[in-house]
Order: sequence, then C-alpha cells, then structure tokens
Amino acid sequence: MKTYPLTVDGQLIMTGNMLEVRNPADESVVGQCPTADLALLDRAVAAARKAQPAWAALPDDQRVAKLMEIGDLIEKHHAELAELVTREQGKAQSGMGANLEAGGAAAWARVTASLSIPVETVQDDAAGRITIERRPVGVVGSITPWNWPMMIATWHVMPALRVGCTVVNKPASCTPLSTLRLYELMNSVLPPGVVNCIAGSGVIGDRMSRHPGINKIVFTGSTSTGKSVLAGTVETLKRVTLELGGNDAGIMLPGTKIEPLLEKLFWGCFINGGQTCAALKRLYVHESQYEEVATKFADYVSRIPVGDGMDPKNLIGPVTNAAQREVVSAFVEDARKKGARILTGGKTPSGPGYFYPLTVVADCTDDMLLVKEEQFGPAIPIIKYKTVEEAIARANALDVGLGGSVWGNDIAEATRYAVRLECGTTWVNQHGGLHPMACFGGVKGSGLGTEFNVEGLKEYTTIQTVNVAK
Repeated sequence: MKTYPLTVDGQLIMTGNMLEVRNPADESVVGQCPTADLALLDRAVAAARKAQPAWAALPDDQRVAKLMEIGDLIEKHHAELAELVTREQGKAQSGMGANLEAGGAAAWARVTASLSIPVETVQDDAAGRITIERRPVGVVGSITPWNWPMMIATWHVMPALRVGCTVVNKPASCTPLSTLRLYELMNSVLPPGVVNCIAGSGVIGDRMSRHPGINKIVFTGSTSTGKSVLAGTVETLKRVTLELGGNDAGIMLPGTKIEPLLEKLFWGCFINGGQTCAALKRLYVHESQYEEVATKFADYVSRIPVGDGMDPKNLIGPVTNAAQREVVSAFVEDARKKGARILTGGKTPSGPGYFYPLTVVADCTDDMLLVKEEQFGPAIPIIKYKTVEEAIARANALDVGLGGSVWGNDIAEATRYAVRLECGTTWVNQHGGLHPMACFGGVKGSGLGTEFNVEGLKEYTTIQTVNVAK
C-alpha cells in the first residue's frame, strides 16, 4: 500500500497514525497517509509564519515564475493526479470528470499566476501623493472539501501564493491523497514552509479556525460547517472566504425547445454525480410542457453509463462516501412518500461501492427535502410552475444563493429573468460553468467573499494607504 506524505516546513512526513483511504467504487484501500495531531499543526503554522516574510519579499517576477512552474508540474503529472482523484473520490476519467479536474487545476494555476493587483493612485499633485496598496494577509489556513479535492485546493493555494502569503492546508479526511500529492509537488519547487499540508480529523480544522498564528481562513464546504468555522475565527478576527452550500435553481421558460439543451442540462445537474456546490439542484418547468420535459430528460439521463470511474465507458462514478449516499437515498424516499414520481433511478443497488443511480423525480413540491435542502448527489427534482414570476419567487425563497440559471429560446428574455435570481452566479442555457477570470461566490447562506479574478486575489490581502506629503 502506498503512503502519501504530509508536507511540513519542507519535510515529507511519512510516519504516525495512518488513515486508510478507500475507493468509493469498490471500497478497496487506495492508499494511506499519516494523520496530524495539534502539535504538528502548530509546527506547520510556525513554519508558514517563518517562511512568509521572505516569500512576500521575493521579487514579483520570481514569484510568478515559481507559480508558473507549479502549473507545469500539475500538467506533467496530469495522468497520475487524475487517476488518484478517480480512485479516492470516484469521479470518472471520462466526461466532465477527473481529467477535467486535473486540467482545470493546471489552467487555474497559470491564470492566477498571471494576475496582479494594480496600485490605485487617488491623489498626485503639488500637495501630495496618496496610493492604495495591497499587502499579503500573512498565513492562510485552507480547509478543502471532498468533492473536487485537488481543484479546490488549487483555487485556495494559488491566489494566496501569488500575493505573498504562505499556506497550511487540511484536506477532507476521505479524499486527502490527491491534495497531499499536489502539495508534495509544489513543495519540490518552493522554499521550505511556504506550503504545508496535513491530514486529520475535524479537530484540526476547528483548531485552524481559532489558531492565533493563522491570519485568514478560506473554507469550501457545507453551510453548517462554514458557520462553525466562521464562529471559530471571531476571537482572533481572522479574514475569511467561505464558499458554502447551494441549492441552485434552474428555470426553464415556457416553450423552450428541450432537445438542444439536454446535454447541457444533464451536466448542469449531474456533473460529478451532482456532488458539486454549484450544480443545478432544483429544476422548475412550466406546466404547459412539464410532462414532455420531464419524460425526455429522464430518458436521456437513464442512458448515461454509471460505474467505476476507471472504466472509460462510464461518465459518472459512485457517490464519494456512504454517508452522502444515505442522504441522497433518504431525500428521494421522502419525496416518494409525499407523492413524487420516480421517473428513473431511485433505488440503492446491492454490491460493493457507494453507487446510487442517476435519479429524476417528478411531481415535487416545496415541502420535500429534495427541494428545500441540498441533496448533493445524483438526484434532481423537477417542479411544476404556472407563471415565471412564481418560479422566480420560489427559486429565491431559500436562504442560500450560490448559483442559478434560466433556460429558454430567447437569450435576451432569459437573461432578463436570470439577473433577478438571488445568487452569486447566474447562467443562461447552461449551469455551473466556471472561468478563472469570472468571480465566483455566494450570497445569503452560500458564503462570504469571492474567488477568482483580481477580486479573488484581493481576498488574500489587506489594504495599506500610503499618504505622502510633498
């Protein structure tokens, strides 16, 4: 069995109590890694604090070159990293799966490396010169989730490094291996202590949120856990970026031609088996074409191959862990008991692995768990509406707002409705598409702050006003 090391102060740590990581497709052991205790966390934070001033003082072009080198390393190890993601997390090698994740990580690394925050001059005259400048916040604590483990680790670490911060990362305990390997690669080209990665339980994450040596926390995960993280930062007044759960709504306008949109609608709902914060999780369809859309979409979904992600014929893999599969199953059963129709899927299969079939549920109502809470898995409720105004009101009724979409034949009309959705990103005739230059974050209970773009870089800085008299 291969052991994946922790990275602390430039050293690779291979010993300690071991955490076994299992393949969600067959429950076999993929590999193992040491687990950190609080003393090792303290060592990692101390190393990051020691390394940060020199890293921030490095000439900007040299720091950019190092980050571009990281992008090259991710690309060089693409096949290894993509396979590791599939084996520990489950997403397929084919389709919008593990190869997308590995390729996206390299692309995001390079784009982030190319960004810079301009100095803003607000006065420059005979009386004086005033500039608004940015300084690195210091040590960043990064807590990353299990659904896109390596991609989101890249989203956290690259902007921090770009502006001169150092990082301590804790990946999710069920999918730590690809992130540990990513940090091992980064450590090979960065000074000791600039990046540190430790695996462990939620106790480590909780301590990170409270640790006096960490200046900022960036967290991606559920809203409930995000609130706990935020509460932990209060005593030390840490900066925070939180990308939390969503229950994204999509509205299909009356008369929409469904056939040209089926593939985009499928990936909007079922990318990574629906285990994506910004996946489409509630689909509202007008009563005039409800049966047509529900039937055609269910037929399309029923023909998508699901299985072990290492088999190239499969487009969707298993649910990542048993607990999440139980959530999805319970939500579907709740809908069934309350009168919903299961058009395809809806029954947990026997055998090894954490598989759950791609499931389309019709006749859903707002009181069903599948509608009012985030299922985070391969089941989509289709909800009937009478007027577009009603659909918008119902889409906006929940206390989360990460993403939303409107689907229709007339792009201008769909866009007019889309901007009325209360969410951080709104899409038209697609759902979930991201770009490293497009800001990404939530409103309401879906988070604080933003990622990507220069605005995302600013999240890792503090403002310093330089006021010079002449």
